[in-house]
Amino acid sequence: MGLLTALRLNMTNIADPAARHGDRYLAALDMAEFADRSGFTAISGEEHHLAATGWLPSPLILAAAIGGRTRNARLSINALIVPLYDPIRLAEDIAVLDNLTQGRFSFVAGLGYRPEEYHAAGKDWSQRGALMDHCLSVLLKAWGDEPFEYDGAVVNVTPKPYTRPHPFFFVGGMTAAAARRAARFGLPFSPPMAMPELVTLYERELEIQGKTGFAYYPENGSTVTLLHPDPDEAWARYGGFIMNETAEYSAWKREGVRRPNETPAASVEELRRLNQVEILTPDQLVDQIGSGRTDVVINPLIGGLPIDEGWASLHRLVDEVLPRI
Repeated sequence: MGLLTALRLNMTNIADPAARHGDRYLAALDMAEFADRSGFTAISGEEHHLAATGWLPSPLILAAAIGGRTRNARLSINALIVPLYDPIRLAEDIAVLDNLTQGRFSFVAGLGYRPEEYHAAGKDWSQRGALMDHCLSVLLKAWGDEPFEYDGAVVNVTPKPYTRPHPFFFVGGMTAAAARRAARFGLPFSPPMAMPELVTLYERELEIQGKTGFAYYPENGSTVTLLHPDPDEAWARYGGFIMNETAEYSAWKREGVRRPNETPAASVEELRRLNQVEILTPDQLVDQIGSGRTDVVINPLIGGLPIDEGWASLHRLVDEVLPRI
């Protein structure tokens, strides 16, 4: 298998709710088109709400815009917080997106872990598991060819998706309940990092349910890579932007909820040691790939990183790394 290259566009900015975002969204579309032309495997984002950094709250809209600017790369949302949506409307939106992208779109169905997001969407946090089950059940029925009963009436959701029997998606999560849910629905399971005990549970539950499926998680967890000829200089100049994103993510930590990159960093120096985000020279990345590394995720707009520096990092990957592997 060749190198998997992913452009991550989670649209975090400086930690200021009043910050301007327009130029960054336009840059994201240009970067997505460039990455697609350059042979990237995937372009991804994920969903959060009420974030000081503006962390992407409308991933389906961004995915549709990117879909119109790309032709080959897979588009993915990792994760889409499905209990926050009306399930019929979500089925329609994803069906349209699946047709628009000719089957290139996929997502990880996530439960979410922040009660304030449920409150803002008018959803009951205490019922999140039941909401998730209901939404998944409705999505699968809505994408089928037959009408079905919904809230006391028979409905037939259209258009039907391009991908049959339904758009490709995983059930995500970091708990035994998530692994069992994926198996019960006969859907692929995607923990965000290596969690072998959950994968074993998922596979056992598949056997019990008499269903088939598989588990997938990223090789390097949630590690993000940036490229610069002098990593020390880059950390000194741009570490604060990276901190904008990682500090907010760390602030969402909840007791009893496991997440990748949980450890908060009190300084840029500590963040660098944690290796949640790495800044490498092109030569260093080429050496790692030569030693067996199989994926690279680049987030060129992380935390308000200046757009021109984001472009420079992206070009270093395309111009100085990919031609050498």
